[in-house]
Amino acid sequence: MKNYRSVFASLIAGIGLMAAGVSTAADGMVVVESAHSVKATADKLEEVLKSKGMKVFARIDHAAGAASVDMELRPTELVLFGNPKAGTPLMICSQSVAIDLPQKMLIWQDADGKVQLGYNDPAHLQARHAIEGCDEVLGKVSGALGNFAAAAAK
Repeated sequence: MKNYRSVFASLIAGIGLMAAGVSTAADGMVVVESAHSVKATADKLEEVLKSKGMKVFARIDHAAGAASVDMELRPTELVLFGNPKAGTPLMICSQSVAIDLPQKMLIWQDADGKVQLGYNDPAHLQARHAIEGCDEVLGKVSGALGNFAAAAAK
């Protein structure tokens, strides 16, 4: 039964990703191209997260950090956010997943000048932390992350 649930959760997550027009990178990240600048995408993401009841814990401007030590980095921002209603059940299933929580989304300008938004694929976290018995929660997290990314990038 666990295999069926896992396959079902993965199928639902995959359909959600395809519908959102995103790609999964080989390294366990889901990446979406944004139609906006890094700052505008991060602003939209923060607005969407707050409107959905997420707590935004931090927003880190890596390019500003680089500039503070006289180095240059293309625009790069990281947004950390979460909600104990989603994170706690995952930690109950596998406490080590706490190293990857709260959730985070990275927005960066790539070498071609395109803006990308990426986040950890919940299926990758499931495998990394051997999470069992949380397929429904993982499916909901996957859908929510895809929705947040799509809303910020469009």
